[in-house]
Amino acid sequence: MKPVGIRQIGQHGALAAVNHDEAAREDFIASMYFAVQANVFPGNRLAYDRRVRPEFERGHGRAPEDRHEIRRAMAGEPLFQWWSGLRRTTQEMKQATGEELVHRQIGKINEEVARINRTGIGTLRLDPGLPLPGYASKVDFHGQPGGYYAERCAEDTTPAAIYDPGVFVLTKGFMGPYCEAAGASAIGFLRERFPDFEPKTILDIGCSVGHSTVPYSITYPEARIDAIDLSAPMLRYGYARANSLGHLIHFSQQNAEATDFPSGSFDLVVSHIVLHETSRRALRNIFAECQRLLAPGGLMLHVEQRQNEGLEAFEQFYYDWDTLNNHEPFWGTLHDTDLAELAADVGFATSDIFQKMVPNVVSADLLRSQIDEGQDFKRTSTWLAFGAQKKS
Repeated sequence: MKPVGIRQIGQHGALAAVNHDEAAREDFIASMYFAVQANVFPGNRLAYDRRVRPEFERGHGRAPEDRHEIRRAMAGEPLFQWWSGLRRTTQEMKQATGEELVHRQIGKINEEVARINRTGIGTLRLDPGLPLPGYASKVDFHGQPGGYYAERCAEDTTPAAIYDPGVFVLTKGFMGPYCEAAGASAIGFLRERFPDFEPKTILDIGCSVGHSTVPYSITYPEARIDAIDLSAPMLRYGYARANSLGHLIHFSQQNAEATDFPSGSFDLVVSHIVLHETSRRALRNIFAECQRLLAPGGLMLHVEQRQNEGLEAFEQFYYDWDTLNNHEPFWGTLHDTDLAELAADVGFATSDIFQKMVPNVVSADLLRSQIDEGQDFKRTSTWLAFGAQKKS
């Protein structure tokens, strides 16, 4: 895929404007992140194979047994310290740039969001009294100050206005112009695995600004689509974003562990890169709630990063960097969790549980054209598609 700059992000009415200097800085940060990963990170494997592992074996009479032993052994390796510091610094630069970009115009953004939402299609339902669980409210995910929930003024959208373009910047457009790849990839999997499945009611849990929600509106235009999140700023912004793009979606502020929808309300319940931001206890509750909400024949589908199973110890060590260094405290726990066992524990039949690594569909618009034209999906990288069907 050709390199892209921030000005190539998909446009909509709630998006923050960027001037020349801000665009240049965003593009530099994205390029730096990829340069660090491509040019510095590979040295970690060489350092491990040539210095760290032999030294560990001399001292212990065996090779490291798991990622935790590798992490402790690598902690004193200068190259790893250098790479880790560069990666963390790049992340902090991205967040600082996003903060500056949004803060200079947040009044205008909030006013525009409110204007769009006053006449929007679909619905927006907020609950100021909704208790926020600690696993969400006490973590500044990805190092974003205040996390996804801090409100700095009335009708605020600051966390969402920072998060939206930030995803595009850090992935250099890998997620598609509207950061829609996770949703589009889930739909691609559904089309291949369940070709006759045409959901009439869809629920997206942990929707944030609706990056992954909109592809369902594109692919299933006759379906009723609900999207829930704990964050009021995300929902205000996401509702305006969807309206600006012409999509009728019903947003509501709810906890996915216990929603107010009646049992059997949905044919399809989905989430996208959300499970790793919940606690182990919450994850079980979310699976149980999905099971309750599904109508007979309905599907639960969660798109996530891959699990640790099948990865060798060094890969797991690298993969686990975010747990300790990128404000992702539940990252490693999720990737060690037996999701199939958990789904069976809340009532899904073992024979109805599925999981597969699926291709990344870069663009929902591309997906729509490929469905219409019967073409193969454009593929780069993969996601874990995990889910289950509720037969009765």
